[in-house]
Amino acid sequence: MEIKLIDDTMKLGFGLMRLPKVEGTKDIDVEHTKKMVDAFIEAGGKYFDTAYVYEGSEEATKAALCERYPRESYYLANKLNASDFACKSEEEAKNEIHVSLERTGAGYFDFYLVHGIDETNKEKYERYGIWDYVRQLKEEGLIRHYGFSFHDRPELLEELLTEHPDVEFVQLQINYSDWEDHLIASRRCYEIATQHGKPVVVMEPVKGGALADPPQTVKDILQQANPDASPASWAIRFAASLPNVMVVLSGMSNMEQMEDNLKYMRDFQSLNDEEQQVIKAARDALLQYSGIPCTGCHYCTPGCPMEIHIPEIFAVMNVYKMYGDLNEARRDYGWRPKGAKASECVQCGQCEDACPQHLPIISLLEEVVETLEN
Repeated sequence: MEIKLIDDTMKLGFGLMRLPKVEGTKDIDVEHTKKMVDAFIEAGGKYFDTAYVYEGSEEATKAALCERYPRESYYLANKLNASDFACKSEEEAKNEIHVSLERTGAGYFDFYLVHGIDETNKEKYERYGIWDYVRQLKEEGLIRHYGFSFHDRPELLEELLTEHPDVEFVQLQINYSDWEDHLIASRRCYEIATQHGKPVVVMEPVKGGALADPPQTVKDILQQANPDASPASWAIRFAASLPNVMVVLSGMSNMEQMEDNLKYMRDFQSLNDEEQQVIKAARDALLQYSGIPCTGCHYCTPGCPMEIHIPEIFAVMNVYKMYGDLNEARRDYGWRPKGAKASECVQCGQCEDACPQHLPIISLLEEVVETLEN
């Protein structure tokens, strides 16, 4: 089944969450971003994705895209987030689109999402009247299509699509690692969206970069099948091969990643049966590893009172879990993550409230302390 709202762009979308930074700072490198935007558009890409809560992204989008290209030449997606870490009132939540429009200078958004719905915030979106509000925004011409991004169990997705049948698309976390995962359940969520006739936008196709640099056993399987294809290309092509996927977002951080993605997505070919078997073998090999399933979205970090860089700490921990070199992991932990150490966590819980993966961050940080600090 194939359902589309757009059909004049390649299936790769430019996710603007992990843009390049000026070396030694937290500032987005706008000039580098401009070059990436230019390469993307020249290759036939049109779909860009940002959000109110992506720090600095909307301003960079204005400078690199909206001020440099005719508005009708691209599609821009944005999001309204009513979670506690993003807003403190209904008024603040409903004002996000106006802030986003000012930051981007876009005039309107082609795709607008109720952001990151799960069991913990569903009631708040309803209490604030957000569903009626996005319909109103469409009537006013501030958005063209509205949908939602989702991080929870398939049963809740079924419930949401039944309660809101006029939703036009759904954004789901889909990658070959999570396809049969019992918690994320990518396959089942994809099937539910398709059964409801909703086109799917894919997020996290490389699982926060984990599938771009998988364990060596997985790399060996992929390289043996095609020595010229990067691990990331297998992951993105897996998601893009699903018939009801409208676009696959890739949060590219540098020109090298952009060029790699464009190599195989400019003239995209779906995975054939033999390649699907390679993916299955890679998935089976991944089951041997029990890393922390952090995608590096950084939703947890802005509100941390101790300024703990949680995703970077988890990345070091995952390298240890993957390769077992404790001395190297402790050396990396000593310099790689900036900010406070895991042991400085005050267990306020704001990070767990913000985490779309519902990770037990406090206990995971305690594991880091025991492993890498003691």
